[in-house]
Amino acid sequence: MKRLREGLSKTRGNLAGLFSGVRVDDALFDELESALLASDAGVATTEWLMQELRQRVRRDRLADGEQVRTALRALLVELLAPLEQPVDIDRAEPLVLMIAGVNGAGKTTSIGKLAHHLQREGKSILLAAGDTFRAAAREQLAEWGARNGVDVIAQHGGDPAAVAFDAVSAGRARHTGVVIIDTAGRLPTQLHLMEELRKIRRVVAKAMEGAPHETLLVLDGNTGQNMLSQVKAFDDAIALTGLVVTKLDGTAKGGALAALAFTRRERPVPVYFIGVGEGIDDLQAFSAEEFAAALLD
Repeated sequence: MKRLREGLSKTRGNLAGLFSGVRVDDALFDELESALLASDAGVATTEWLMQELRQRVRRDRLADGEQVRTALRALLVELLAPLEQPVDIDRAEPLVLMIAGVNGAGKTTSIGKLAHHLQREGKSILLAAGDTFRAAAREQLAEWGARNGVDVIAQHGGDPAAVAFDAVSAGRARHTGVVIIDTAGRLPTQLHLMEELRKIRRVVAKAMEGAPHETLLVLDGNTGQNMLSQVKAFDDAIALTGLVVTKLDGTAKGGALAALAFTRRERPVPVYFIGVGEGIDDLQAFSAEEFAAALLD
């Protein structure tokens, strides 16, 4: 919680100070609206939050700033709650996780931290170096494998789908708990790479019925509203089952997660984990309650 509060300090600095010793009037609502927009919540989400908040203030006759803060926190928790879901790590052996994301989002680092997290849950891990597009990616994943004492399946310049197939087959033969497949970082506009992702998904399904069991997108917490278009593009391509939001450890604004929850109300994609620092233990399960508190308290 301390690390999350530090990571979201920029947004909290804009929001939290608005409520102390103030009158509940239009000036407060105007400042609050500006602060939410500055936090990357986006216009539609901000309008919805302000409309709901005004209704609650009228309905419950809220007369001071602290009551308004409590009401906004409750609203945020309600909005973010559909994103809070645990991963069922026992539903298959091996459980196959396919990890996607744009370059620089922290994908390979998140895989290393995820492997560490799952080991602490008692799972054996096998990593697949499916990012054959970037020269250093295989070495980076091998380094994380060594840190965690985990085997890495790799090929020199091989076909990513073949690497994924080999890894899932090896995971089945060895009775491994979890197979995590890295894929090349890409922009949603790089159509040949998005097609490669679809191919990896198809080939993994041939290696094991029902796989991949989880298709996760790693998002940089600093990308703001750009998160929304990334989630849509990758979801359209490979049917996402969950998200990992990284780099909530400094300049991240935080409001973008509220926008993500609001714009995808019909089909929420859960945020399984958030990254709140550089250390191997700095991957946390997402909690709507904790996130709202870190923004407002």
